[in-house]
Amino acid sequence: MNTRIKRYAPTLAGVAALALVLTGCASESAPGEDETPAVTQQQDFPENSTMAKLAEAGAMTVGTKFDQPLFGLKGLDNTPTGFDVEIAKIIAGEIGIPAGQVTFIETNTKVRDEAVMSGKADMVIATYMITPERQERVTFAGPYYNAGTLTMALADNDAITGIESVGDPKVKVCAATGSADLEAISEHLADPEGQLVLFDVYSKCADALRTGQVDAIAADSTILLGLGAEADGAFKIVGESYLDQLFGIGITKGDVEFCEFINDTLSAAVEDGRFAAAWEKTAGTVVPEVPELPEFLPCA
Repeated sequence: MNTRIKRYAPTLAGVAALALVLTGCASESAPGEDETPAVTQQQDFPENSTMAKLAEAGAMTVGTKFDQPLFGLKGLDNTPTGFDVEIAKIIAGEIGIPAGQVTFIETNTKVRDEAVMSGKADMVIATYMITPERQERVTFAGPYYNAGTLTMALADNDAITGIESVGDPKVKVCAATGSADLEAISEHLADPEGQLVLFDVYSKCADALRTGQVDAIAADSTILLGLGAEADGAFKIVGESYLDQLFGIGITKGDVEFCEFINDTLSAAVEDGRFAAAWEKTAGTVVPEVPELPEFLPCA
């Protein structure tokens, strides 16, 4: 276990413990619910930088999840909410763009790279795990959050106690197509091809678990917390984390200037409380402890 995993292990353990008793009882009014991140005025950005272009346009497009409670969820009012959404608003505000001028588009697991590379999104903040393969196509600012891959089962299923319980070829495990943790999950399966059930979005995994089509869901803690929060006590998180996951902010490959600006913004948001406020009004309604900002990776 590396030092970064050790540093976050208590947080992940707390996540798992809380998830065992999730009953969909998130607070009705989260701290700062009606507040929006401050908008910086009269920023002097380098000429032709991404920040200058976005500031001049007065608007930006951000890719996020629409099906992940607490991090990126589009509700009945068509307004995305969640920690990732709030982080996007903080970055936009630092550029001088108010939250109302940020357009959010859906970028599920398998289309995130494409959204960045095609220019459909100015940045993607969608529980986007940093991997060497993705770094060949996308530059990542951050990371801004460290999660871990865990296992979820039905609350009354005592046979599934963690990823070590899925070695039986009859056990079906659900995950998302294109997820970066598929290799780590497969290593624990006797017959990955026969046992893995893949969907494009995790909400379909939740439906499959609820109806008995699969026995477990393997995903990072943020995804499982969101699914658990909506399941009214029907699901539980079991076992220990078996893969460190660092979530980054995807931007155009090689845009080091924008990457460094985002990192500076994240650091400032921790210092002035914006980062904590973003957590407390979203994922903090289930896990009150505000996570530490992980050590940044080099912008490249």
